[in-house]
Amino acid sequence: MRHFILLSGLFFVSLLMPLLAQEELQFGPAIKIEGYQDRSNPISLQEIIDRTPPGKYVVLEPGFYTGPVKITRNAITLDGEGKVTISALGKSSVIFMETNNVVLKNLHIIESGGSHDKIDCGVKIIGNHNVVTNCLIEECLFGVDIFQSEHNLIEYNEITSLSKRSMALKGDAIRLWYSKNNLIKGNYWHNVRDMVVWYSSENTFEANKGVGNRYSIHFMYAHNNRINDNYFYENSVGVFLMYSEMTVMTGNTIMHSNGVSGMCLGMKETSSNQILHNRFIYSAEGIHVDVSPFVPEKTNTVMYNEIAFCGVGIKFHTNQEGNLYKHNYFHNNLVQVEAEGKTANLNRWQENYFDDYQGFDKDGDNLGDTPYTLFAYVEHLWTFDRDLKFFYGSPLLLVLDFLERLAPFSQPKLVLRDKTPIFKWDEELDAKMKDQL
Repeated sequence: MRHFILLSGLFFVSLLMPLLAQEELQFGPAIKIEGYQDRSNPISLQEIIDRTPPGKYVVLEPGFYTGPVKITRNAITLDGEGKVTISALGKSSVIFMETNNVVLKNLHIIESGGSHDKIDCGVKIIGNHNVVTNCLIEECLFGVDIFQSEHNLIEYNEITSLSKRSMALKGDAIRLWYSKNNLIKGNYWHNVRDMVVWYSSENTFEANKGVGNRYSIHFMYAHNNRINDNYFYENSVGVFLMYSEMTVMTGNTIMHSNGVSGMCLGMKETSSNQILHNRFIYSAEGIHVDVSPFVPEKTNTVMYNEIAFCGVGIKFHTNQEGNLYKHNYFHNNLVQVEAEGKTANLNRWQENYFDDYQGFDKDGDNLGDTPYTLFAYVEHLWTFDRDLKFFYGSPLLLVLDFLERLAPFSQPKLVLRDKTPIFKWDEELDAKMKDQL
């Protein structure tokens, strides 16, 4: 009874840990954005902008302002102090920034148009060294669109899309297109379609939170980006790397990515990435690998990650080789690793912890004396009919799996072999290795 109570307590603590860690971080606006509800006396914001000289710090009076607004003068700061609402009245994008060194802060930005062709959004940036901070952007098709721009800062904003549209017809929270060296930090986007980074390199995404979206971040032809300390949950896909190289992804927590296409991390035809010290938990799939690395000589390194409470820890769509999986923490998954092709053993598996390892550590070096070897027995059935997986864990399949292991009717498929599996997971050592990153 005591062991049951202890295990139950540990389970609930593991559930709460990601949420408790978030309390130390700031997501979304640091001050309350109340906006201005009275529309009886609208004010043209464009007229104010037209008579504002470059370098001016403008504190807007509380009120309801109308757009669209186009800013072309440099180094202007617009501060709404949380008591200003700016609306495009459903016409187009709300604010166009075709300039440099402009700061938008403490604004309530609402009611863009609904055109995907025109990319109607809350803020459209074509310029460098601009800042959008502490704003509430809602009822806008897209949140922030950054087009061919560099060194912009998007921080501590809350972003949602058009509430009356279905998920597929919503827009993206933040959209980077041919843009470099931008910092996306401390934002909270929810109930949007995606957050996309296409043809954009050397950007940093740090300490953001994405909830209830399709893709929290989708990269395509985007190289050398950094994804650090983000929290993504209840999305279909956490992070997807497509045709992108040299991504460094560290310290992220991705959970509750469920559904038919649910995955914490997807990797399609992508190479030379470093996936370090992340938590992929409570999802349909922890990591989905499809023709990655695309160039076998460009190794994807997956190290020091926790992959737990998933239907499948890592799923290989093809017989790919060239990945390194080292010192990862696999536990409480229905299936640790699944290979749709012949095997996942063409990759390198070194010093991973698997909670279903059956072996000893007689010499006390915390490495198993015998390799961890994973075969697929009853899992063969999924290859012929994926719907059979619905009955996973049923008495019939348990008996069939037992008989397959006892006296195989056919040669079982070798999924992977880790010659030096970790015998006991060391949390303190894992924390020290994370601090060294």
